[in-house]
Amino acid sequence: LEILVTILNENDNSPVFAQPNLTRDVPEDTEVGTAIVAREELSATDADLDTIYYELTTTAQDTDGYFAIRGVNNPEIYLQKALDYDKFNSATLLLYARDRPVTSPDHTYTATATITIVIKQSDTRAPWFLPCSYLHSDTSVCISSPYSGRVNISEMSTDPLLLEPGPIYAIDPDYTISDRILYSIVGGNTDGVFSVDADTGNLTMTKIVTSPDSFLLQVMATQASNIRRYSVATVEIKVINKSNYPPYFEKGVYNGTVFVGLPQRSFVYQAGDPSTPLVITAMDMDFPDV
Repeated sequence: LEILVTILNENDNSPVFAQPNLTRDVPEDTEVGTAIVAREELSATDADLDTIYYELTTTAQDTDGYFAIRGVNNPEIYLQKALDYDKFNSATLLLYARDRPVTSPDHTYTATATITIVIKQSDTRAPWFLPCSYLHSDTSVCISSPYSGRVNISEMSTDPLLLEPGPIYAIDPDYTISDRILYSIVGGNTDGVFSVDADTGNLTMTKIVTSPDSFLLQVMATQASNIRRYSVATVEIKVINKSNYPPYFEKGVYNGTVFVGLPQRSFVYQAGDPSTPLVITAMDMDFPDV
């Protein structure tokens, strides 16, 4: 008597990842839709030869929605939303492999793989002139104020010019790259009166100024390794007559009178003359008409 015995496969094995722990470096400017980890590296196997169902989650709420898998049976991880290094620079993803659908009432075995994503800052922003202020709460945009300074007419200064709100200085806001900054004057330098040091940004004079007309310079800050990343700041240089004398007060001591109970911003009156507001004035022999 020949007896044929058929062995039925019992679901008694868990899916297995070949690499349960993976780390990937991802540039900040990676295009949406780009594959981050290939399907072959993430596919799990099951000794029961079951179909594997995958699910991807993230461990941090602020990284949710940036990465996804191609499909429930395709574990390839791709970039779903543009990255921003200032928001986060790493993410931990959990990839689940199940031998039954999530909604299945049958007993299910599950394997888990951990994928660590390290965001690498890219050269995405032009130099910032300092000091600058962030645009509202957006730390990716910093607005600087124009620089200003003064020179004396018909006088040659050999020292770097003193500017407000500070010296010409720019940085690479992609701080993990921190490219070297080069400076140049690209406009407003009539007759080549001024020169800027390419490395320090110090502004100096090359000749005297004989006209009282002001200068409105355009100074460009360029990244040394990427000339497409640059910013331009304005520098207003006013030409004035040289000041030989300090200002002085017309009196050495001013006496005033105030009354009890007056509101804020009420006048202080001259002592002995409660009808005349106290006025403090100064003079300057360099500017007798002012």
